[in-house]
Amino acid sequence: MSYPLPKFHFSVDWKGTKIGFTEVSGLDVETEVIEYRQGASPEYSKIKMPGMQKFSNITLKRGTFASDNEYYNWWNTVKLNTIERRDITIKLLNEEHEPVITWKVKNAWPTKIQSTDLKADGNEVAIESMELVHEGLSIQND
Repeated sequence: MSYPLPKFHFSVDWKGTKIGFTEVSGLDVETEVIEYRQGASPEYSKIKMPGMQKFSNITLKRGTFASDNEYYNWWNTVKLNTIERRDITIKLLNEEHEPVITWKVKNAWPTKIQSTDLKADGNEVAIESMELVHEGLSIQND
């Protein structure tokens, strides 16, 4: 019997330290619709054509580690209208740690960094997140 893939075993190559991320979201792409109708058309409706692609922002979440400032170092590469851009590779892995699906993200850079929330009676790990914008996402079943 064949089962769907579990989503909890994955890796992220973000060109930083090999740390584990707890969550990745925003791995979607959408093709916008162009509607068109010429005046002499016998149909009283518009035709729909594929237009430009639109990509969601990607959010990476991880545990906060003492003296680890890599998120912030990348964030601080902003100078006027430039920033360090990185190609990111995200892989869903099988039991042998081999990729079964790979997402390749082009020219990503951090648009938002969010530190952990603080809670006096909390019993959770401190989690920080980074939101990335990018210029392309390809998905490949390995």
